[in-house]
Amino acid sequence: MDKAEDFSFTHAPDETKSRFAMLDDVRILANGLLQLGHGLKDFVHKTKGQINDIFQRLSIFDKSFYELSLQTNQIKVEEEELKKTTTILKIKNEEVRNMSLEINSKINEILDDRTSLESKVGGLEQKLNGLTHNLPLPNELKEISTLKAIIEGQEKNIRDLVKVVHEQHTQLDQQKTQIKDLEEKLSYPTLQDNIDNSVSVVNTEPDVIPYLMMNTTDNKTSDKNDSPTDCNAVYLSGQTTSGIYAIKPNQSEPFHVYCEMTEEGGWTVIQHRMDGSVDFDQNWDKYEQGFGKLESEFWLGLEKTHAISRQGEYILHIDIEDWKNEKYFVEYTFRLSGKESDYTIHLHQVAGDLPISTNDQTGMKFSTKDRDNDKKDDFSCAQNYSGGWWFNACGDSNLNGKFIRVRPKGRLERRRVVNWKLSKGNSLYLKSTKIKIRPSDTGTLDRQS
Repeated sequence: MDKAEDFSFTHAPDETKSRFAMLDDVRILANGLLQLGHGLKDFVHKTKGQINDIFQRLSIFDKSFYELSLQTNQIKVEEEELKKTTTILKIKNEEVRNMSLEINSKINEILDDRTSLESKVGGLEQKLNGLTHNLPLPNELKEISTLKAIIEGQEKNIRDLVKVVHEQHTQLDQQKTQIKDLEEKLSYPTLQDNIDNSVSVVNTEPDVIPYLMMNTTDNKTSDKNDSPTDCNAVYLSGQTTSGIYAIKPNQSEPFHVYCEMTEEGGWTVIQHRMDGSVDFDQNWDKYEQGFGKLESEFWLGLEKTHAISRQGEYILHIDIEDWKNEKYFVEYTFRLSGKESDYTIHLHQVAGDLPISTNDQTGMKFSTKDRDNDKKDDFSCAQNYSGGWWFNACGDSNLNGKFIRVRPKGRLERRRVVNWKLSKGNSLYLKSTKIKIRPSDTGTLDRQS
């Protein structure tokens, strides 16, 4: 018993101490595991946030890559179109070179003719010097007068030919420069502008519509006082067939116009477009004087139109037809101021089935690529959108823009073609236009000047 008690007393404290030591270790280990679990939990949250951020960036990158692919495809398509246009221009350039060779050949012929004429003139001068000492016979005087008239006619023809050749050389140089610029711009990002420039290279400069020279051999124009003042006066004189007639508005020189005869009376046509045969991207002088051919496409001229309209109250009628063969018309009361106000136009709509009028043009001055009268600051509507017109800033219509047979693609090209903007924001792209005027009172001949 004593030994047993001694044994119990001897080993009991050690056993108690061992239990507490193991419990403390377990608590320390549990606490460490708990802290490790919290650390792992924070790490998982941070990792999820980083993964979400990476996914968002990948989504943005995919979207940007897709948009860039679309833009790249569009650029490739436009580049192919530009290459085709450049190929056509190279062919035209070869034709221009051939024309230049022909012109040089004609110049050489003209110079040879001129040399021959100069030698003949020299002989005639010697003959005339000899005749000053001796009285010429009557038949010699007649021969001298005839030769002199022939020489003067030949000299005039030579001057005219040299002038034409010079103008053709100038046009050829301009076309070569434009073709060279276009080839250099193949790699530029402004592809649409290059296409528009290439279209303008092909067009030729139209003829100016001149005033008439009055003479006694022309029955229509022999008497200035008897000439009709406009196409309605032609109609009232008994001419009911549409065609070209000579008129003489008050205080103006006479000139030819195209008259369209209808049941309402005679209309004086001031603009007509139907096939793109005439380039309407002209300067101020051409728009003031008129250009084109009265039997096809033409612009009568601001000065001639002003001379007609200042005679009294006039109606302006516009006919248009789009590429879907839909036809529309609109009519206005019309007045056109003179050169001193840059041909300011005044309109008030009175009839028509077009969905929008040109009210934004009323009170506007006429603008061309070399005379900017629009209301858009630091921007020339005529220079950037082509053709002369009563631009506001830059307006809802342009009947003197580029004539293009296919639907325009880019926004800039749509602004440049012959168009009429609708009220809903869309535009009609036109294949024919006609602008004509007549007096409001078609039965009255005498109007105020």
